[in-house]
Amino acid sequence: MVETPEERHHAAAQGRPPKVGFIGWCRLWLRVCLMLLAALVAIPLHYLFRIFRLPSPWPRLFLGWVARIAGARVKRIGVPLKRDVFYISNHVSWIDILAIGGASGSAFVAKAELQKAPLVGWLASLNRTVYVARNERLRVADQINQLREAFHDNWAVTVFPEGTTTDGASLLPFKSPLLKVLEPPPPGVMVQPILLVFDARGRNLSWIGEESGKDNAIRVLSNRGSFSVRCVFLDPFHPRDFPTRKLLAAEAKRRISEAFEERTGSPPQEFIGHDWWAGKRPQATADAAAGGDAE
Repeated sequence: MVETPEERHHAAAQGRPPKVGFIGWCRLWLRVCLMLLAALVAIPLHYLFRIFRLPSPWPRLFLGWVARIAGARVKRIGVPLKRDVFYISNHVSWIDILAIGGASGSAFVAKAELQKAPLVGWLASLNRTVYVARNERLRVADQINQLREAFHDNWAVTVFPEGTTTDGASLLPFKSPLLKVLEPPPPGVMVQPILLVFDARGRNLSWIGEESGKDNAIRVLSNRGSFSVRCVFLDPFHPRDFPTRKLLAAEAKRRISEAFEERTGSPPQEFIGHDWWAGKRPQATADAAAGGDAE
């Protein structure tokens, strides 16, 4: 019996490796080869631009190419600021990095585990991602310093304040520790929220539950067809108007939530949790935990 995309998604979230047929493996390796070909074009040209001290468009172009090769059809909506900007986005998948990076040229703040993910970690590092260990509270000060250094090296940096991926139909509370870099804000830096909206096919590829990064990459790259991702750049605002990082996080979430409802016709749900997707907790328990976290 053939599994539906929803059934495959639930199986993946419960930690079961994806079932990939011969055609699926051919599709995966074709995509990997195309990504390597794109790298062979972009990386030498990127370093050539750097030798001559020219602004290099190649990381942005490369990430955009890889997103398309992976099956994402990214539509940019709105105008991204090009420099001195701190993007704040919701988080669904590692595809987010490709979509936002390809649309804006931004560097990223991502969880340390991503650095070890096959292929994806290498792609993220190529774009000067700042890796943080979210579960090591004693290192927050060091991570803030890394982020401040990134502002000196990059004109745009993106952070995912939910701290983890969701199912594409939900939002988690926005965590604020890394927003401390904006207390006080560096001179001239603006905040621009980003809303990522995946279609149903894309949401069935979201990285949730107990699925490993490797298994998710296999599932995405062996997937038949394409999926759409709307990358919506909302109106920027000045961080000085929100003097604490908690107020700043709340404002960014409010704007993203309103844009989600405007674009989809319904407000985002509270995320029922990775444990629920992994089959570890009943729905009622997950809902109660989500409500408690939101407070």
